[in-house]
Amino acid sequence: MEEGISRTRLRGAGPDRFNSLRRQLGVSSFGINEIVLQPRQRGRIHLHTRQEEVFLVLEGVLTIGIEGEEERLEEGELIRVAPGIRRQLVNEGPGVLVLLALGGDGEHVGRDGEAFTGWDDHERGRAPQEIPLPEDLPAD
Repeated sequence: MEEGISRTRLRGAGPDRFNSLRRQLGVSSFGINEIVLQPRQRGRIHLHTRQEEVFLVLEGVLTIGIEGEEERLEEGELIRVAPGIRRQLVNEGPGVLVLLALGGDGEHVGRDGEAFTGWDDHERGRAPQEIPLPEDLPAD
């Protein structure tokens, strides 16, 4: 796993359908990609043998074929597809379709976070649920 932080930007509509954010960010523990389909475009029917995928619709309407059955997702909706299940991404609509695709293999190790009371707190952090939320910013 790479040290430090990295940053990139979504491209949105452009000449490429596939934007590998994982490579741009140096992520090694899961896949993250931006997929852009113009009206009437579709991706390949595919599956992953070990990886599960989650698709988040950022713009437009996704028609996703799951073993030949279609599901439609609108902006803000997500769908998870398990390994071994064939899927196809389709943009039937009149506008551009922008998706965020997340993929991973292996079990997620949760609850490894540490929280701190402030930036000057250099002691070992505690479980996030043990630290109260900070006060909200004052109103303008």
